[in-house]
Amino acid sequence: MRSPPLAGLRVLDLTRLLPGPLATMHLADLGADVIKIEDPGGGDYARVAGAVHGGVSYFELVNRNKRSLTLDLKQAAGVDAFMRLASAADVIVEGFRPGVVDKLGVGHAAVSSLNPRIVYCSISGYGQDGPYRDRAGHDLNYLGYSGLLDQIGVAGGAPAVPNFQIGDLLGGSLNALVGLLAAVVDARGSGRGRYVDVAMTDGVFAHTLFPLLAVLGLGQALPRGEDLLSGGMPSYGVYATRDGRHLAVSAMEPKFWQTLCTTIERPDLAAFAFATGSQGQAIRRELEAIFAQRSFAEWTAVFERVDCCVTPVLRFEESLDNEQLRARGMIVEVAGVKQFAPPFKISEHPFEARRAAPAAGEHSAQILGEAGFSTAEIDELRSQKVI
Repeated sequence: MRSPPLAGLRVLDLTRLLPGPLATMHLADLGADVIKIEDPGGGDYARVAGAVHGGVSYFELVNRNKRSLTLDLKQAAGVDAFMRLASAADVIVEGFRPGVVDKLGVGHAAVSSLNPRIVYCSISGYGQDGPYRDRAGHDLNYLGYSGLLDQIGVAGGAPAVPNFQIGDLLGGSLNALVGLLAAVVDARGSGRGRYVDVAMTDGVFAHTLFPLLAVLGLGQALPRGEDLLSGGMPSYGVYATRDGRHLAVSAMEPKFWQTLCTTIERPDLAAFAFATGSQGQAIRRELEAIFAQRSFAEWTAVFERVDCCVTPVLRFEESLDNEQLRARGMIVEVAGVKQFAPPFKISEHPFEARRAAPAAGEHSAQILGEAGFSTAEIDELRSQKVI
């Protein structure tokens, strides 16, 4: 059995809540030794605040395979302990507002002076510079500034609020992984680390490709619900069935659109896949009337047999039981809690839940012992409430 892809990579994780912890969990799932560093007074806020619908907190869903060290970085002894750990680490990830880690004495400049190989990644809402660097924000704020939020929704309606943190998770977590892993590869060859500055607003903005195409071609973005992929083209959209469920229609290529038209017994519509404007809306109304004639189950059965990119819009609990996602092993159970498996499959690296999300400080003595702290030193840190 080969070692995991990131075996031997030591990561100090100063993040809390969602974007940073998800990024570092992906590293842990890939074999990195991720040490989650938390405040002694209760740790990551998500331990409590993340239980938004009952007894399970999202903390449990984004912190498996990590070890936890409680460490008070407001005490000099806590900073000294962190720096001893950082001197042998490969990666540090933090998600505070810009400047906080520097005030604590554990910022990039301080760490890199001891460990030139360190890859230091900062995840923030607006980045480490610019006029908004010190502003507070959450996912909707980042979507708003990036221009994406204005694009989401139906024509004539207000911007729609997604039940998915696009800025936090795609703008923050995944972009951080790209940047820091690139820096890790470079550091292993050059012996020199890098500072990785990830702004969640940047991460969203840099992927709004179709609004940018509209600006380049027309001088401005089209209103929500009117661009090609948001409602302006009948071959791409969501259509209601007789019983109030929906189908996702993505028959953009001519061959798929023609198959769709044949399946619904409307070959006369075959020429209008890319119709826009008033003509496109007229064709859309035709499709709306057709799909409203049968139930969700009836249409699902029809299109199961036809390859034209028309699929059911599943409720989330239905997705959990979907045959494709189950076949891919995308739902796992860790310590009795259902959660998502890693979204990448790597040969000779089967997913393993080595640990459930740790209790706060569960591994403090173990981690410090590995770093060379004596039993007496660890006891002294505990007596001072540093750990």
